[in-house]
Amino acid sequence: MIKNTRTLGEFIIKNQLAFPFSTGELSSLINGIRLAAKVVNHEVNKAGLVDILGAYGETNIQGEKQQKLDVFANEKFIQALDNREIVCGIASEEEEDFVILNSDDKKNQNKYVVLIDPLDGSSNIDVNVSVGTIFSIYRRISPLGSPVQLKDFLQPGKDQVAAGYIIYGTSTMIVYSTGDGVNGFTLNPAIGSFYLSHPNMKFPEDGSIYSVNEGNYVHFPNGVKQYIKYCQKEEGNRPYSSRYIGSLVSDFHRNMIKGGIYMYPNSEIANDGKLRLLYECNPMAYIAEQAGGKASDGQSRILDIKPTELHQRVPFFCGSKNMVKKLEEYITTCQ
Repeated sequence: MIKNTRTLGEFIIKNQLAFPFSTGELSSLINGIRLAAKVVNHEVNKAGLVDILGAYGETNIQGEKQQKLDVFANEKFIQALDNREIVCGIASEEEEDFVILNSDDKKNQNKYVVLIDPLDGSSNIDVNVSVGTIFSIYRRISPLGSPVQLKDFLQPGKDQVAAGYIIYGTSTMIVYSTGDGVNGFTLNPAIGSFYLSHPNMKFPEDGSIYSVNEGNYVHFPNGVKQYIKYCQKEEGNRPYSSRYIGSLVSDFHRNMIKGGIYMYPNSEIANDGKLRLLYECNPMAYIAEQAGGKASDGQSRILDIKPTELHQRVPFFCGSKNMVKKLEEYITTCQ
């Protein structure tokens, strides 16, 4: 029996008046993401049964091998948003440059741009580990009626009007915020509808989980090393549990529900960190703050960073507020 009978579509309609500057376009945009999520979910669930696993044979702008599902998800999300005629441009982790949509003068009245990681953690597909989609929505700052410009995408995360992620796991969920808290919706595969399953999601202020690839420990800055030692020390409610899936969406989702910190620091082998500011860090930081958590590059708020390029990388620490604050203290002390 379904716990909550309110669907995502009903939730969007009811809350539409809360969207600033919107006359329904943002609602339709999120509905487009919902549709693409169901298409990608269907394909992810067929992995192993059809020829959708493995490498596509190309590398993306990050220099990473594209998986077949990376390419499929990228195409489906762009197609779904293009068909809505609401978005004037999309920037994707899988594309070298931003994609201009609806480029004639009349349709350049579209006011939104979308930045997206179509399939986060796709290298885990072959081993049946949860993957996800991360998205971020901004109002364009270039004049309506003109072509979308790079500056429309290089906005600080604090200017997002909405952000969210889809997790394709034991159940498929859409978790998103439009600046008024965070809500999660679970897909009922029998009828193809998302139902409100996790209303008003919140990070616990404290947690007992730390998520980091400790295989890179030797390359981490000293402050991060010292914080990991703190997490492992037997004192009070410590040692904390180490839990790392290697899929940002999955690690973030678990930590938001149970309380924890996710860390992907800069290192001797990745001077600027590995995660992308625009496609991963900004949307996840927006959700974290809306859920009472905190997101930092180790020294400053992620959402205050002014981007300088589409595929910019930054160190990323995100999760329960007191855990991130303690991490920042260690980084400051060890400088």
